[in-house]
Amino acid sequence: MKAKCRLLLLLILGFCTTLELVAQKNKVLKALIIDGQNNHDQWPKITYMMKHYLEETGKFTVDVQRTYYTWNGGDLVEKFPIDGVPKTVALPKPRMDSAFHPDFHKYDVVICNFGWNAAPWSDGTQADFEKYIQNGGGLVVVHAANNSFPLWPAYNRMIGLGGWGNRTEKDGPYVYYDETGKLIKDTKPGNAGSHGAQKEFLITIRDSKHPITKGMPLKWMHTKDEMYDRLRGPAENMEVLATAFSPKDNNGTDRHEPMLMTIKQGKGRIFHTPLGHVDYSVECVGFITCLQRGAQWAATGKVDIPIPKDFPTESATSQRKFSEK
Repeated sequence: MKAKCRLLLLLILGFCTTLELVAQKNKVLKALIIDGQNNHDQWPKITYMMKHYLEETGKFTVDVQRTYYTWNGGDLVEKFPIDGVPKTVALPKPRMDSAFHPDFHKYDVVICNFGWNAAPWSDGTQADFEKYIQNGGGLVVVHAANNSFPLWPAYNRMIGLGGWGNRTEKDGPYVYYDETGKLIKDTKPGNAGSHGAQKEFLITIRDSKHPITKGMPLKWMHTKDEMYDRLRGPAENMEVLATAFSPKDNNGTDRHEPMLMTIKQGKGRIFHTPLGHVDYSVECVGFITCLQRGAQWAATGKVDIPIPKDFPTESATSQRKFSEK
């Protein structure tokens, strides 16, 4: 009788474990996009597009929280309205919104779409965001968000590498791959952040086993974009997943510059991509896929969003024209 009871108990426990695993696999993740101040004037449209790309996977619900004072969004704030985002006030210069304090802890992952010269957050908001990351929150850093908040040490550690904002050797080394395929951390003096003229460029995967990049072609063409180079920062607990070559004939470095990175801070996971300057850059299927898979990894540590059939190849870009309807 006891043996039958033990067997029944084991069956029940096994069934419950299976249900739990299924529930975890089918869990809809809560994502938050934060924005409001950015030197790139298309930021309201980019937020709108990223929200759509995450939601189309069926893996995310996406909220947006915006600073009350906005900067440099123009008429795109009105043209791309988002449910739940209240009216904002556009200013000619960035200004701190002392009331900006999202409840980060409600979300599995936060996507940062701020940019260069964004006004700092309040001390309380910064402290709460630091606690969120340390306790296991996820973060996705897109393009000019690595320009933001240069005087916030914890943010610099979160993004791993940054540009502009008077970042120099005081903030950490340049990080890149050399021509032999060696990862270099270069401490020589110099300003952080530059780019040449926009163009298409080749992405080279450096870690094909990471959940974000697993299954991607080892080389693929990215659509027209700004290629950030000369990024520097703490680069602590950071892994470079992919690079692009920055040629000197386009104001570059003749180095292989990081284009996809992950950073771990405390229990938190961060995915950082300098890609995504404007709408046609974000329409790249490579960017869309990296955003989706990077956000899922930052939220869970795992990825099951597939590589799509129209993913770019080594010789051809792939772009999905975004419909505003």
